[in-house]
Amino acid sequence: MNAPDAPNALRPLKRVLIANRGEIAVRIIHACRDYGVTSVAVYAEGDLDALHVRLADEAYGLGGERAGESYLSIEKLLDVARRANVDAVHPGYGFLSERADFARAVQDAGLIWIGPNPETIDVLGDKVQARRLALKAGAPLARGTEDPVESAEEVVAFAEEVGLPIAIKAAFGGGGRGLKVAWRMDEVTECYHSAVREAEAAFGRGECFVEQYLDRPRHIEAQIMGDRHGNVVVVGTRDCSLQRRNQKLVEEAPAPFLSDEQRQQIHQAAHDICARAGYISAGTVEFLLASDNTLSFLEVNTRLQVEHPVTEETAGVDLVIEQLRIAEGHPLSFTETPTPRGHSFEFRINAEDAAKGFLPTPGTVKIFSAPTGAGVRLDSGVESGGRVSGHFDSLMAKLIVTGATREQAIARARRALEYFEIDGVASTLPFHRAVMAHPDFTGADTFNVHTRWIETDFQDTLKWAPRQPPATEPGMLHAMIDIDGKRHRIGLPAALLQHFGSSEAGLAVETEQASTEGSVTAPISGTLLAWQVEDGARVNEGDVIAIMEAMKMETQITAETSGRLAIRIEAGNTLEAGQVMAEIASEGP
Repeated sequence: MNAPDAPNALRPLKRVLIANRGEIAVRIIHACRDYGVTSVAVYAEGDLDALHVRLADEAYGLGGERAGESYLSIEKLLDVARRANVDAVHPGYGFLSERADFARAVQDAGLIWIGPNPETIDVLGDKVQARRLALKAGAPLARGTEDPVESAEEVVAFAEEVGLPIAIKAAFGGGGRGLKVAWRMDEVTECYHSAVREAEAAFGRGECFVEQYLDRPRHIEAQIMGDRHGNVVVVGTRDCSLQRRNQKLVEEAPAPFLSDEQRQQIHQAAHDICARAGYISAGTVEFLLASDNTLSFLEVNTRLQVEHPVTEETAGVDLVIEQLRIAEGHPLSFTETPTPRGHSFEFRINAEDAAKGFLPTPGTVKIFSAPTGAGVRLDSGVESGGRVSGHFDSLMAKLIVTGATREQAIARARRALEYFEIDGVASTLPFHRAVMAHPDFTGADTFNVHTRWIETDFQDTLKWAPRQPPATEPGMLHAMIDIDGKRHRIGLPAALLQHFGSSEAGLAVETEQASTEGSVTAPISGTLLAWQVEDGARVNEGDVIAIMEAMKMETQITAETSGRLAIRIEAGNTLEAGQVMAEIASEGP
């Protein structure tokens, strides 16, 4: 694919619709303010009082509670774009950011799409086509399927031919969603079905492909930027090896402990792949680096990455403002890879309890007290009193710490993490503190972290976070109305609506259920996706009996005792943590 022709004239931006939520929406709002353009936010019903909505110059409701009813609705987003009279749309990351049909719809509406061309998203967003392009560019690759697989039987056949472990990946997604690794033959089929379910929920498409999985590799990526004049520049490298369930937790830039040859190989492959694709705007080319120094192309993310701040801090480039400039038609403000200035870490502050397997913990944030000091930056989507929804990603904020050297950045990170306080929901802060005291990660001479380090090597015992108790007072029911793009709050005492049924009032009705011996309770607040066994079936202790989903991540529910299962709540319902979902009755000796 050739680079597009340079535009004949600049198209200055005046009003930008941010088709996203949370901390990335706040990040883009700040960039719009700095660049002198008006920011227009959107929100689902549960985000009525979210930080990004209050900070934006204007905000419009999408209706609906879940992603499919709000942030994934192209029709609703374009309706807001029309009503708000915007010039351009920035998709952020996640949701519709890598959907070519959304980019085309935005352009067909006469608006500027702040991102790669739809044709580029089609090619690079389809991981099968991206592999083919990488081959043409001479990038190294692990073995994989030529096309998306169509059944679990195909995946089993590939595993038998290539050997385990294998990775089953969503063909039209990223960020670890729809990615499952099978280590045993007896789990290949369920891993395939789980990957399809996650891909459909996160991206609206369930196609998956399969490739050989490199055990214990590092995850290295290159940040690239391209403009409409055919320029493609690698901005720098990052290491994102510290992951759980294929979701990154800590990232750093530049990627440490690489030889000059390895760094050059990564830069060259990333540049050549994106140049062949005629890449425009921000993107990331990801690689796996095995312990034997084998380098393998992984994928291209055709959007801004969550971890982009560490590159900004070390390269001295505001990547979001650069995206705005490129969207207007300007050339890149730099022509060569910037020389790194110091070292930077990013810590994803998720609403998750690391001591309980990183279970999501949605709820109200009672205290959010962030650190300050030299080298500290915070990109946040919440504040004290805000609520973390169970319908979306668990990311609350990102703590970015920078120093002149990696050693100084580590020292500053330890100080900042010590001072950070969050109460009301569990957070990943205890895990981050433990990591920054672990020699595998902080050693001066070696780097022993890999993508499965948490599952295989991390032995620290973390304390369980206390579960947030339910509210005891009904309080007020609030609603927000839009008047010319400005939000106004109205409220009524909840008691006035207590006699209305949930279907008429549109309210969630909570019921208390007593947990008894043999009860199967929901470990998280989320949606009961499916029962893995039928009502009345006999189950054994340790059997997977159900699957729940919260914050786009699946959690398996296992039987804690043996007996006969009596299902109390059908699949598809939303549960609160601790709610009884089934009973297991002992059948006696």
